[in-house]
Amino acid sequence: MGVRDPFGIRPLVLGKLGESFVFSSESCGLDIIGAELIRDVEPGEIILIKGNNIESIKPFNNTKLRPCLFEYIYFSRPDSIFEGRSVYQVRKNIGYELAKENKDDINLVDVVIPIPDSGNASALGFAEKLKKKFEFGIIRNHYTGRTFIQETNSVRHLSVKLKHNLNLASLKDKNIALIDDSIVRGTTSIKIVEMLKNAGVKKIHMRIASPPVKFPCFYGIDTPTKDELLASKYNISEIKDLIGVDSLKFITLDGIYRAMGFKSGRDNVDPKFTDHYFSGDYPVELVDKRLGTEPDQLSLLIEAK
Repeated sequence: MGVRDPFGIRPLVLGKLGESFVFSSESCGLDIIGAELIRDVEPGEIILIKGNNIESIKPFNNTKLRPCLFEYIYFSRPDSIFEGRSVYQVRKNIGYELAKENKDDINLVDVVIPIPDSGNASALGFAEKLKKKFEFGIIRNHYTGRTFIQETNSVRHLSVKLKHNLNLASLKDKNIALIDDSIVRGTTSIKIVEMLKNAGVKKIHMRIASPPVKFPCFYGIDTPTKDELLASKYNISEIKDLIGVDSLKFITLDGIYRAMGFKSGRDNVDPKFTDHYFSGDYPVELVDKRLGTEPDQLSLLIEAK
């Protein structure tokens, strides 16, 4: 059995391997085992597998597809297809739009450096648009976990050092555009900038392939309070100083939507994606406001009681 939430916030795909059916949270999971992608499970759909038969049940009256933007920006693997879009191509498009919003960078930077791995495709799009050299100035150790979803700051700081090392030949005396997918808690950014300065980088112009993350996620992601999110406490100038870069700019939310194929940007009346991290617009109403604190319960859970 496979079940997807009524807004399709998280991905779920159905595939087939030989005579068996397979569910996966990402299409790349099917590729790895040699299964064929059949389709995305629809928002609010329950699929029952009975022998060789597929039974589709849709028990929710109101469903609307609003997939999570952060799946494209960070969570999903670049080789996945999410709702018909290549995650890799979306990230590259985001880099292209980020460069369009920062055209003056052509006179500021010598080389474009991604923070691997989720910054790679956006950095490539950014470099191609500005016709600047692209280098892997930071080498990632793939045997460590993701830093922003680890439990404590001390573990996160150690993880950054274990996870990243510098390719010194491509960095010394350079003015770099440092591209990352996002700034959440800022742990990775602060440590990497410190490492780059110690390596002799001349100037660091940090460009972020998502808008400032100001609002927590209540849909299964470890950002439990606004206080943990850097952009909810500080403005961009303050974040720049805290991280220690020479300049800091984020792509706009409209820029993200243009990268997704919506030329006019975000439709504020009828947004097509779950973008609450940046907008505060939660697709599933948060109704529990006990003691005036932040809402932390989904209306879906209330209705289910």
